[in-house]
Amino acid sequence: MPRFIQGLYPERIWAFSDSKDSVYLTFDDGPIPEVTSWVLDELKKHKAKATFFCIGENVQKHPEIFRRILAEGHSVGNHTFNHLNGWRTETSEYVENVLKFKELLNSEFTIKNSEILFRPPYGKVTSQQAKILQQKGFKIVMWDIISYDYDAKVSEEKCLQNVLKNLRSGSVVVFHDSLKAEKNLRYVLPKVLGFIRERDLLCKSINQNSYLSSGKI
Repeated sequence: MPRFIQGLYPERIWAFSDSKDSVYLTFDDGPIPEVTSWVLDELKKHKAKATFFCIGENVQKHPEIFRRILAEGHSVGNHTFNHLNGWRTETSEYVENVLKFKELLNSEFTIKNSEILFRPPYGKVTSQQAKILQQKGFKIVMWDIISYDYDAKVSEEKCLQNVLKNLRSGSVVVFHDSLKAEKNLRYVLPKVLGFIRERDLLCKSINQNSYLSSGKI
């Protein structure tokens, strides 16, 4: 993500500038049984932790997979209930949709940071929507590396290099545990996890301690 874009929205989390020897893998759009379960298996193999920005309706459909995410020590975040594009959605409807997912988490699951982490689908959220959500306690998490795993025009190897060529301590990387991204993700994720281990980096989840103890950019 270009620095000038990050500079326009300094209140959002793009990466952790003071995070030494750690990187942060994130997965958007799940959970679904076809992909999320495999992602969790791969993370476990490499003793890695990650952050899953889930869609509310998918959590509602697949609560057992969501519970597995939590049980295995990963962090979760709100990705709206219906994967809404903030630029095409009225502010009141958008905020209501985010809060609908929050209510599901509060009523069905015990999650410490369910009210904190939020990532807008497509990265598209208006300033007004962001302001309201931040006032309600949400921490908006963006990224400094996007794999483009969801793009059918991006080859498996290009997807891999999108990550490896830009990865550094403190990076926040976006993957997708979705059917659209599955082909690229199955090729890329094991190699990225191996690369991280070879360089003695830690693969951590994003939680309250991450952004309280580390500088964010």
